[in-house]
Amino acid sequence: MRRREFIRVLGGAAVSWPLPTLAQEPVTPTIGFISSGTPDTFEDMAAAFRQGLKEIGYIDGLNVAIEYRWADGQYDRLPAQADELVKRRVALIFASGGVGPTRAAKAATTTVPIVFTAAYDPVAFGLVGSLNRPEGNVTGVTFFAGMLGAKRLELLRDLLPKATVVAMLANPDNPNIDNEAADARAAARALGMQLQVVTASTDGEIDATFARLAGQTTDALFVHADPFFQTRSNQIVALAARYAVPTIYPNRAFTTAGGLLSYATSQTDAYRQAGIYAGRILKGAKPADLPVVQPTKFDLVINLKTAKALGIDVPPTLLARADEVIE
Repeated sequence: MRRREFIRVLGGAAVSWPLPTLAQEPVTPTIGFISSGTPDTFEDMAAAFRQGLKEIGYIDGLNVAIEYRWADGQYDRLPAQADELVKRRVALIFASGGVGPTRAAKAATTTVPIVFTAAYDPVAFGLVGSLNRPEGNVTGVTFFAGMLGAKRLELLRDLLPKATVVAMLANPDNPNIDNEAADARAAARALGMQLQVVTASTDGEIDATFARLAGQTTDALFVHADPFFQTRSNQIVALAARYAVPTIYPNRAFTTAGGLLSYATSQTDAYRQAGIYAGRILKGAKPADLPVVQPTKFDLVINLKTAKALGIDVPPTLLARADEVIE
């Protein structure tokens, strides 16, 4: 073989030799966390969501990343935030803080899996086709916080047997407020009470509403389960104390902040369950195969210090029913 031909053959053989492959780093999935609340007011819930992820093997910053989007109670921000997360090519969207974030996420994508926490009936609001078989790319956890108005009014009656006029603080921007108010009025009539609906959707309106209540004959206040009110829990609790208005709240966070009493499902447990669902989906489960988780435990929390400040003697029978008493 001529020297020139030998070199050509050798060169061709060298090109065909297999090159060593470099090990590829596994891609870290990113979860888009969209909420109508704020980081401060949802801190415990976000931690519970991360705890659920951890229980199934995902640790934030290690083998999963979480990108947060907070609407600060301004529902009109949600669609743009959901669109942004989809453009970021997140592996999953977790929607929390009412119906708004889930609706925004559903409008933004039909393919990215969505896990929600909802205070309302997710079927009635079109979030899923059914609780047992959600269908599509959406599933989650519901705690029916907005549907417990009748029970909260009953607890107010047990605490204040002479109360006849109760005000309901509602956000007019809440998509379910008309239905919830109608149910609350019916429940109040059944208990021999009159329900007055007062509305607020800004900080200033909350202040003005409490000032008006102080000049009216109102025996107690019932705060509707709305994410905006949760972001303003300290403001509402402080105003209830200033104007000496006995108030029942839609979750424990208000009571630990100094509110009189609350009745609700455990939100932290709901968020932990949502984290578990998110982890299962990242491992390959389909949202349509994961039934919507429903609440099984409801907690009554009473703040005795606040009761004493308001001059209210909590009946022993009500104390015995409490799941937690704050001294």
